[in-house]
Amino acid sequence: MLDLKGYLISEDIIEKQFVCNLDKCKGVCCMAGDTGAPLDEDEIPVMEQHLEKVIPYLPKKSQDKIRKEGFWKRDDDYELVTNFHATGECVFVFYDEKKILKCAYEQAYLKGEIDWKKPVSCHLYPIRVERLKNHTALNYHKWNICSDACKLGKELKVPIYTFVKDGIIRKFGEDFYNELDEVAKAWLAR
Repeated sequence: MLDLKGYLISEDIIEKQFVCNLDKCKGVCCMAGDTGAPLDEDEIPVMEQHLEKVIPYLPKKSQDKIRKEGFWKRDDDYELVTNFHATGECVFVFYDEKKILKCAYEQAYLKGEIDWKKPVSCHLYPIRVERLKNHTALNYHKWNICSDACKLGKELKVPIYTFVKDGIIRKFGEDFYNELDEVAKAWLAR
């Protein structure tokens, strides 16, 4: 682990490569987990604000679940997450014409309908942020369903931290990313 501005950074985030390959995985990470996407508390009112623009992208079962139960919940560890179906998928996913799972928030964002992209945990993936007693750690969440992303990342030579640059900047700021980039380049050059 590297210590950067009080954050513990897993060396894997610098050393491993990753680029999502949706044509291969079909976005299965949005439905294969045992809980919804982790949420920061301050994301809930933003999601609520944009919910009516997002709802039309969703299948009826997700619309019904959101209207009945809400769009967020606390998981077994009492962490905030997006609500999800018993089959595992996040309530905010839908299939596009290629049968790839997509995020309704991101779709509305890309079409210019809202100004918020998606939960930052999704934006940072495969990095997971873990709050420890005295630190916050950034770890690589290695998952077998992302093997095609690891292969593509190696082919393209894209380190994880570079792949999620926008998510890192969004969560921690541009200065943090720039310092991480300097540390990473020095680390890889050693």
